[in-house]
Amino acid sequence: MIRIGLTARVSLLLVAVAAGANAQAHAADHDASMERLGAVHFPTSCKPAVAPSFDRAVALLHSFEFGASIRAFTQVLDTDSTCAMAQWGIALSRWSNPTAPSLRTTAQLQPGRAAAAAARRLSVHATARERAYIAAVTELYADVEQRDQRARIMAYERAMAVLVAAQPADTEAKIFYAIALVASASPTDKSYANQLKAGAILEPIWAQQPDHPGLAHYIIHTYDYPALAGRAEAAAQRYAQIAPSVAHAMHMPSHTFTRVGLWKESVETNLRSVALARESASIAEALHASDYAVYAYLQMRRDSAAKSILDELPMLAKRFEVNAVTGAAPGWAGVFALAAIPARYALERRDWAAAARLVPAPSAFPYTEAMVYFARALGASHTGDLLVAQADADSLAAISRRLAASGESYWAEQVAIQALCAKAWLEHARQQDSDALVHMQEAAAREDATEKSAVTPGPLAPARELLGDLLMELQRPQAALAAYRTTLAKEPNRYRSVEGARRAAAATGDRAAEAAYAAQLRRMVGA
Repeated sequence: MIRIGLTARVSLLLVAVAAGANAQAHAADHDASMERLGAVHFPTSCKPAVAPSFDRAVALLHSFEFGASIRAFTQVLDTDSTCAMAQWGIALSRWSNPTAPSLRTTAQLQPGRAAAAAARRLSVHATARERAYIAAVTELYADVEQRDQRARIMAYERAMAVLVAAQPADTEAKIFYAIALVASASPTDKSYANQLKAGAILEPIWAQQPDHPGLAHYIIHTYDYPALAGRAEAAAQRYAQIAPSVAHAMHMPSHTFTRVGLWKESVETNLRSVALARESASIAEALHASDYAVYAYLQMRRDSAAKSILDELPMLAKRFEVNAVTGAAPGWAGVFALAAIPARYALERRDWAAAARLVPAPSAFPYTEAMVYFARALGASHTGDLLVAQADADSLAAISRRLAASGESYWAEQVAIQALCAKAWLEHARQQDSDALVHMQEAAAREDATEKSAVTPGPLAPARELLGDLLMELQRPQAALAAYRTTLAKEPNRYRSVEGARRAAAATGDRAAEAAYAAQLRRMVGA
């Protein structure tokens, strides 16, 4: 029912988004009044003259346009150098995406830490409410040498809860508290307690402030889980219309579209995001949206369209590097996409030879390198290059240990799952099938126990889908069918799992199920 309802109404969204995006793309450089970021009002004690600029900066922050929001808050300071809340805004912008599980290094934290310290110094000019905001953001940067990141995130969430209790009429405090709840949620909590609490805060406020960008945006993030995705339907329809000047707002509906398997709609909104992001030189955003678009194209078997995006990566990578050198700090999502897109293109098409030829690129984010080792390990096992497969499986295990030692527990577990998958398929290639099955089942169970990061539309190859593939090779189609069906409950309309289920159903003699999956595939590819 969720998918039907969303499909029926999403075409209206895409028409409206297209009109808004096209108009904005042509007019933005000529008329600032055409900028559409949504409606935000954040009262402060700063000079009245900066109020519109401050509201604009907060609107950009709510849409995760962090570079633009930092520049906007800095412009506020140019007019009112005593505005403590402008430094608060810079500090929160410097933290970047609160839902990202990656650790911020000490060097990365320094600019935000400096802004938080500046906000504290200026707080003599601030109200008690504003000092509470500043105290909360300071928790993200406090004692970074002694306290781990999760402890600081939890402290920030608690400080925002205190602020909300002290300022019950402050809807902005409630909104920032809600996304803090999502940020602090454990990826292994399948009750989704924090997310449901956040949704209960955001939805009533959105009913009162329907043009607020943060509300629609955060509702999508709050419900970006298979079990909750239907709750984001209205936000997915509206966010791009609320803030059509923002590339991230164009992209975010695709989070919900991906969770419910609406591939055409995901492609269309991501391509608009890419166009806006390129125009504004937000290259990390362009790469991020490109990864989601490639994933969707591949589910529809539109391989040539996916290849056209793949072919443009060198150009985007060059612009991405320029941004980094000039201090634009395009972000880790771009590094992730540059690694993920070629790996996806090979694995989704089961082009094992191409996967085996991939070359990992060193980065500050080892889990991005791991994606390439993972794809290459699978490719090497399938093409019989077992020495390379062994080396890549060893590299994955080493990266997982390195991530764990550095405190990157989330990504350490994701890479550990990849290492188990690589090991299982290497064992299968060596005809050690009992060991292969044990390790593949462990990988699937561990992946079931966690959640994907917001940076990715989905795993390069879901562990339980790979388990289904292994079971088919072991001539156990009934068990394989169960594995594919479990994958589809989490990843609806995923081509490889639907096709696997069709093959498994055929092998079991279930002609009705085989026909149903064949019909589903035809709908997905538009045949």
